[in-house]
Amino acid sequence: MKEIIMVKKRKADGEPCRKCLQVEEQLRDRGLLDRIDRIVWAVENEPASEGMVMAERLGVEIAPFFIVSENNQEKVYLSSLQFIKKELEPGAENRKAPEVPPAVELADELAGKSPLTVIDRALSLYGEECAISFSGAEDVALIEMAVQTGKPFSVFSLDTGRLHPETYRFIDRVRKHYGITIRIASPDREALEAFVGEKGLYSFYEDGHKECCTVRKVEPLKRVLSGYKAWITGQRKDQNPSTRGLLEMVQKDVFTGKGGGNLMKFNPLADWTQAQVWSFIRSHGVPYNELHDRGYVSIGCEPCTRPQQPGEHERASRWWWEEGTKRECGLHK
Repeated sequence: MKEIIMVKKRKADGEPCRKCLQVEEQLRDRGLLDRIDRIVWAVENEPASEGMVMAERLGVEIAPFFIVSENNQEKVYLSSLQFIKKELEPGAENRKAPEVPPAVELADELAGKSPLTVIDRALSLYGEECAISFSGAEDVALIEMAVQTGKPFSVFSLDTGRLHPETYRFIDRVRKHYGITIRIASPDREALEAFVGEKGLYSFYEDGHKECCTVRKVEPLKRVLSGYKAWITGQRKDQNPSTRGLLEMVQKDVFTGKGGGNLMKFNPLADWTQAQVWSFIRSHGVPYNELHDRGYVSIGCEPCTRPQQPGEHERASRWWWEEGTKRECGLHK
């Protein structure tokens, strides 16, 4: 006989964790909550509580999680999306995909809509074939919103090999916090070795960052995007008005998508400000890079990023030795 258990966390003050409530609401909205046979509580500071005992036995550190017991075997799901897909809605991946409107029609449809609405629409159309590009604070806000939709999605991150140690820890913290898989894309080894062998490790201080970014970021991005039909970015118009001031909410990208087809690009935060992003992060308990608490605003590779100086625009701390209109790495055309 099959039994499905949902393990929720109750904090020391008696309140359930916010993420547990969100997942429970997702199940309820989709008419799936009654498929859960038992709900077990893991009570903070009470190691003998049933849920804490289960978590300890299974080596699980996040909540909620799901246990499916059948024929004396157990399967554990840390991701609610994977749990729903595999256990509650099997075969969902074989359903006919909705028809995708042209980019211009989608742009008109979503103009002025909230970021959550934009993300929900993108995932309704593409599901796991739509990937969130994750590196900074804006991107984790997008992941939080994607989780709130209850729909499947993918996440990738570019590891240039030159990131801050704090950024690597941040990536792993986000992975654990949301119970998601983050695809890590690295530069092509031969291309990187050839570049470094010819130019050294710090040539960008002398002749600009474009060549280094092409090897470490743009080419890996193109390789990753070739496996998806759409992607979601954390770009905002006010990040750099000279290069992003005309940013659209939805656009057809210049890069090629899955199967050589067109790639749709969604920029849900295009109309948001930096203040709105951080208000969302604080109010929803979203993880963020610890470097932000040390004066860093826009965070890239370690040699190319410094803390923001008084009165500077947020992108001024990136490639600070170059002229302001050149401070893009080539990921966004």
